[in-house]
Amino acid sequence: MKPQPILAMEGISKRFGPTRALHNVSLSVQAGEVLALVGENGAGKSTLLKTLSGAHQPDRGSMTIAGDAYRPSGPHDARAAGVAMIYQELTIAPDLSIEDNVQLGRAGTGWGTLFRGMQRARVQEALETVGLGDLSPTELARDQSVATQQLIEIARALVGQARVILFDEPTSSLPQHDVERLFQIIARLKATGIGIVYISHFLEEVRCVADRFTVIRDGENAGDGLIGDYSDEQIISLMVGRDLDHLFPTVPHTPGKELLEIANLSGEITPRRVNVKLREGEIFGIAGLVGAGRTELLRCLFALDYVIDGDVLVRNVPVGNSVRQRMQAGFGMLSEDRKSEGLAQNLSIIENISLSNLTPYRTFGILNLAERDWVASDLMRRLEVKAHSGQQQITELSGGNQQKVAIARVLHQQADILLMDEPTKGIDVGTKAEIYRLMGELAVQGKTIVFVSSYLPELMAVCDRIGVMAKGQLRAVRAAADWTEEEVMQCAIEIDERV
Repeated sequence: MKPQPILAMEGISKRFGPTRALHNVSLSVQAGEVLALVGENGAGKSTLLKTLSGAHQPDRGSMTIAGDAYRPSGPHDARAAGVAMIYQELTIAPDLSIEDNVQLGRAGTGWGTLFRGMQRARVQEALETVGLGDLSPTELARDQSVATQQLIEIARALVGQARVILFDEPTSSLPQHDVERLFQIIARLKATGIGIVYISHFLEEVRCVADRFTVIRDGENAGDGLIGDYSDEQIISLMVGRDLDHLFPTVPHTPGKELLEIANLSGEITPRRVNVKLREGEIFGIAGLVGAGRTELLRCLFALDYVIDGDVLVRNVPVGNSVRQRMQAGFGMLSEDRKSEGLAQNLSIIENISLSNLTPYRTFGILNLAERDWVASDLMRRLEVKAHSGQQQITELSGGNQQKVAIARVLHQQADILLMDEPTKGIDVGTKAEIYRLMGELAVQGKTIVFVSSYLPELMAVCDRIGVMAKGQLRAVRAAADWTEEEVMQCAIEIDERV
């Protein structure tokens, strides 16, 4: 007889006005099991987890925890029932201590008195479980790395005696060694009998950490099974509802004459003395570890960070050191931080697309909004942005569709040199394939693309050349076909000084 699941959802449906977010979705998780929840951006995964965590109320359906009826009125109710949520974006209070963050919302009091001794013992036990036993609970959370802050959030769940922990894209901001550390902690949690629901767009991660998977497509169940019984291609087909021609579609293109020269470029800390020449129609990838200076190089190229030395030349002409001058020279920047830098969260889709270049619609200080809306809507169609209309607020879109809007903004600028910092971070495989194809089409048009990524397979498959950064320096540049992933990593961590 199959044991009773620690978590079960049956026939869950949820609407937001006219939008059907979930329809008759069901899943179950056993104690000591990791269930991967996969699907494209906008498929309904996050809505499902928010329903589980009490942030949303289902319109229909039922849920149980260890056989008992479960219908939380809010997140506090969910935590009390043993359901904890680890969000993609951290919920740490940076100015509080580690101890106070772990106990946030759970501190034991009596007549207004905080029982520090009892609290500290619980906190220490939870920290040891997640591998942070050597940390002092009195240290401030803001002084810890992103990976450590994430483990503090897991410790918070353990203090609350969680029976089910929900992970929403937990590795999106972590370097590889911290990803491996997180997987070890998840295995430890699994061994204690905790049920885990894990969202990720990386199928290699899913294979490392999960026992089973459930696919959500367009708000409905699209398939499930044991991870080992399905190939990546079969799972992707369930996710997108069709067979992808290739995970990394490429568009044939031939780089032309030199467009951009970077000569001895140095920032305040990084980059350091970067030299490289790029051609029209070239996709140039930059690999390296977190902190190697990849993002800082792009920010210096776009004049967001201060340049202390070196030159940037476009078609052999030096360009000025302000953002306006760089944009006039043809630079466009796609930030890694979509929420804080890439998009204006309180504006509509059309406003986000057009805001950085209103000149074509301005006559004697008056904007032709109808023409602006038509151009922006055309870009939405070309990039297949899924939205009710261009007037929809950007925060109402899925992460993948927000990223398409951010790319549309750069294209709207008519940029010739596209600086793309982790453009596929946190988006599904179907949207990634669309972005790879778009990059190839832009290269055919003669655009130069500088492509920063922590995901080596996409750099190897999409780029014409790859350079590796280490300690702020661009240490080696080769044709993509001349690299292996092992050589890239060797160069990035400076094991082989001869590379």
